[in-house]
Amino acid sequence: MDLYITVGIIVIGIFLFIRDYFSIDTTSILIMTLFIVSGVLNPEEGFSGFNHPATLTLGCMFVVSAAVFKSGLIDGLSAKIVKIAKIHYVIALIAFCLISATFSAFVNDSAIVAILIPLALSVCRDTGIAPSKLLIPISFAALFGGTCTLIGTSTNILVSSIAAKSGLEPFGMFEFSLPALCLLGIGMLYLFIIAPFILPKTKTNEANKFASVEKYTAEIRIEKGNKDIDKPIYKSYLSNELNVTIMAIYRNGSNLTVFDRESILKEGDQIKIIISPSKLSELKSKEYFKIVGKKDKENEENTGKILYETMVPVGSILAGTSLRKMQFRNLYNCSVLAIRHRNEVIQENISDVIIKAGDMLLIYGTKEELEQLLRYEIVILLSEYMESKVNYKKAIPALIIAIGVVTAAAFNLTSILISSMVGALLLVTTSILKPKEAYDAIEWKVIFMMAGVLSMGTALEKTGGSEIISEFVFNNMGHLDPRITLSLIFLITFISTNILSSKATAALMVPIVISLAAAMQISEKPFLIGVMFACSLTFMTPMSYPTNTMVYAPGNYKFSDFLKVGTPLNLIIWIAASFIIPLFFPF
Repeated sequence: MDLYITVGIIVIGIFLFIRDYFSIDTTSILIMTLFIVSGVLNPEEGFSGFNHPATLTLGCMFVVSAAVFKSGLIDGLSAKIVKIAKIHYVIALIAFCLISATFSAFVNDSAIVAILIPLALSVCRDTGIAPSKLLIPISFAALFGGTCTLIGTSTNILVSSIAAKSGLEPFGMFEFSLPALCLLGIGMLYLFIIAPFILPKTKTNEANKFASVEKYTAEIRIEKGNKDIDKPIYKSYLSNELNVTIMAIYRNGSNLTVFDRESILKEGDQIKIIISPSKLSELKSKEYFKIVGKKDKENEENTGKILYETMVPVGSILAGTSLRKMQFRNLYNCSVLAIRHRNEVIQENISDVIIKAGDMLLIYGTKEELEQLLRYEIVILLSEYMESKVNYKKAIPALIIAIGVVTAAAFNLTSILISSMVGALLLVTTSILKPKEAYDAIEWKVIFMMAGVLSMGTALEKTGGSEIISEFVFNNMGHLDPRITLSLIFLITFISTNILSSKATAALMVPIVISLAAAMQISEKPFLIGVMFACSLTFMTPMSYPTNTMVYAPGNYKFSDFLKVGTPLNLIIWIAASFIIPLFFPF
């Protein structure tokens, strides 16, 4: 009976992952809860994902990566990167891809891509290169780089930890680097030679995602007799019926610098608003609202507010919520004028739009207000690149500690869990990171997601589901050459990852392939590495991996662009991996 319940819960989980009703971490925790409530797992087994080596290692590595980033060490290379990339498109493509792949092998790939996106856009603005010609290659290169080391992606850590929990030997830091580098080489040749002919070329006027927003700004004056007089903004006709966004309020000849939804409107207020053309026509027909010309330039400049193009990064507190629920305007005193979600620019009812990682926001605010958002990593600035100064007092020790973490694990002096934990503690105790900075560096959504998806693998093992599935696979494919079986496993895994999350796929596949290898009486390592690579090297959809999601809106891509560029690459890597993995890890 428990097996049927387990299968039922997993089917529900897969449905929720595909339909995207909830965020991935919420769905993962819901699955874990269902296993506990149904009695398939006891509470200790259900919550074991939180103290699983993969979860703990990942949390510590977030802290180590954050210390390297916050020191400004990587930012210090930005000027050189931009200078080299401006020479020619091919040089820019090669430079950005190599940097993305190299750094992603050792630190969080989403953070690397977050740094490279504004750099690439800066190069595109100065050279006329279409952003769409650079951003997908940057994301794909990061995926290849992440497969090269144990700490390259959280999926690598997850697969190794599940294998270790099953009584197998965990993977070493660079144990699978050679086959990964072979695939990286193939991938780079594709990105440098074939991809430029397939990638779309966004026109210059399309590259400015919010160019049309300026057309929808207007200034109005509240005349005597207006029903909005002495009403708070949130109860006004302007807010409730016309859905306008108020950018600035001028009262008695001066700018009202601080206002929020509770602020009271007064007779004679001159208000700068953003409004859709249809609503503007409606406003013109209303009495007691007068459309006026723009304020004089001097008064405009005194506000200190300008427009900024930004993007919501992976792990932002904005992702998964709305501006209204977060009380964004009250907290940060700046306005979001438009949201670009996938291929759609939203300008109406934006306060209630559920924001997702990768969405672009057009923010109207002062430099100080924007810096506050950047400091808390709520958004990434795209309209310009703000280079951080290198703090060598923190940068050098942070780099030494990070190298120490990798070296200790590489030479088997200790496990990656212990070395990363010691590294994280050293960073805090030496004041390179403050405790709050260390807590903030951890992407808790990823931690909760890891803990949740691990319960699926645990339930499959406990109920015998993984053995039944592997027996079914063995009965149907056991007579085949192991290379063909590996190839089919790789194919099933990367297709599943393009639909589910990489971690959910890994948690389901690892127990199955371990049981399958035991049934076939061959080494499990080729299968485990196949699952590891297939979970990370997913190029076919913008949702298949966080870095793909991040470049979607800034590159002005369509869903079909990922299919056109990513599908041939996925097929090439699938075929190549089927031959390359057994060369380094015989059955």
